[in-house]
Amino acid sequence: MSWLLVFFGASVLIALTPGANNLLGLHNGMTHGVRRGLAGLTGRLAAFTLLIAAVAAGLGQLLAASETALTIIKWAGAAYLLYLGLRLLWSTFRGNTTTPELPSAPTTGWQITRKEFGVAITNPKAILIFTAFVPQFADAAHGPFPGQIALLGAVYLPAEFLAGATYVLAGALVRTIRLSARARRTVDRGTGVVFVGLAGVLATSNA
Repeated sequence: MSWLLVFFGASVLIALTPGANNLLGLHNGMTHGVRRGLAGLTGRLAAFTLLIAAVAAGLGQLLAASETALTIIKWAGAAYLLYLGLRLLWSTFRGNTTTPELPSAPTTGWQITRKEFGVAITNPKAILIFTAFVPQFADAAHGPFPGQIALLGAVYLPAEFLAGATYVLAGALVRTIRLSARARRTVDRGTGVVFVGLAGVLATSNA
């Protein structure tokens, strides 16, 4: 249990690190509220479950060793973040002063979940977590490697949900302040700029 508790504590710290998914969770909390923001986290957890399964099956090492695969993931992630950022920025220049989101922006739980999944599955940070961070806690004394990865992954998911929920709740808290239309546009523009910036950083990284 001490082995898993140490891993859980480290996982919470890793999961709380600001990144694309957490920024998205913050924005979802601000624009959609707690209920749909938390529901959207299931998309992130589903993507991470797939990554955990891939690592447990041995695909993680192949992925980490393949420069081509990592490059494809990197560019896919950068393109998706750029798309989200530009769409969010465009929504603030369409004369929409009654709501901080596009008329066609995600309004259902399924659409928010799908967006969380898309960001998570193309997030190189997530790839590194499950191919580099999680395996460090595997120990032959605790059983076969695939089983350990599955167990550690099952422990990591609640840590990720806790971190994601923290950002969603923070966003929902801001939502209760009832910002003016101008302030909401400013927040959305800032979020869009950050997404575009993250896309640029990711595209120019050596990962």
